[in-house]
Amino acid sequence: MAKPAGTAKKLRSGYTTGACAAAAAKAAVLGLLGRPHPGRVAIPFPDGSRHAFDLCRFGTGLATVVKDAGDDPDVTNGAEIGAEARWLDEPGGEPVALVNGPGVGVVTKPGLPVPVGEPAINPVPRQMIRAAVTEALAEGGAAGRRVEVRVFVRDGEALAEKTLNRRLGVVGGLSILGTTGIVRPVSASAWTDTIEASLRVARAAGLDEVVLATGRTSEAAVQRQLDLPEEALVMMGDYLHYALTATARHGFGRIHLAGMWAKLVKAALAVPQTHVRNGALEVRQAAALLAELGLDAGVAAALAEANTAREIHERLRAAGRDDLVSAVCARARIQAEAWSGLPVTVYLVTAEEGVVCRVAD
Repeated sequence: MAKPAGTAKKLRSGYTTGACAAAAAKAAVLGLLGRPHPGRVAIPFPDGSRHAFDLCRFGTGLATVVKDAGDDPDVTNGAEIGAEARWLDEPGGEPVALVNGPGVGVVTKPGLPVPVGEPAINPVPRQMIRAAVTEALAEGGAAGRRVEVRVFVRDGEALAEKTLNRRLGVVGGLSILGTTGIVRPVSASAWTDTIEASLRVARAAGLDEVVLATGRTSEAAVQRQLDLPEEALVMMGDYLHYALTATARHGFGRIHLAGMWAKLVKAALAVPQTHVRNGALEVRQAAALLAELGLDAGVAAALAEANTAREIHERLRAAGRDDLVSAVCARARIQAEAWSGLPVTVYLVTAEEGVVCRVAD
């Protein structure tokens, strides 16, 4: 039974890998100090709040937390994130030294917020881990002692294969991420952060042009034609306007925009975020655009009754109206150039044939 209007379930927030690593690190140090199993540990967050985490495993100098990402569809949801702690008796150096264990990657390319050669633990998680460990040392009467914290993620290397880490230059596992400690469900920040990181890596590699792709199929099809370095490939998802303006902001000279029909229709219609919201409305908008571009009004009206935008594309091609397909791509190019201020080449991709239309300035 459908829920009455206004009773939709509120999406639940969760915790970042950085927050989980900080909680595990605090518990590991408590274990190193000989404290009994605390059951759960509370740690400070960047905004001054405190959050408690249940422990999965606990021992002398070792603890793990199972990540709860809330209702965010993240590949790390349910991952076991842990830390091992050991005393450092050598004088000097950082009070809390961070190293990567199994499942946590190492940075190998410039352009990321962590230097090349360092564990892929981002700046805010580093701060959170050190703050949590400092608390544990104070609670255990060991303030001022130096400690090494080794962060690990169970099966992290396999999970990393489902992310863009390798392309960004993080090898051997996952990145420990987060800017607030909190994961907002289906938030834009995860996508925009990835777009920004990809663009920084591309600039650091000395590239002047990038491929902005809505998905892996589009990206792969265009890459087969262009054969650009891997760093040039930027997965933008549905964040069309953001990616275009960010590319300009990072100082690139040219954009290759790759997408399937429905996404490019939205670009032609100046829709800044191309997520599917109302399929019937989008089909009618596509038909209206085609009428504006010269399609007979009666044919456009018939296309407005199609089930999907993909069906419209298939019917146009079956009718030999590749001219209208090209016209839609050209309109998408004009809009992309208006948003970015850069020359844009548009590639229309199908899963079956790869690139079926290319429109350049």
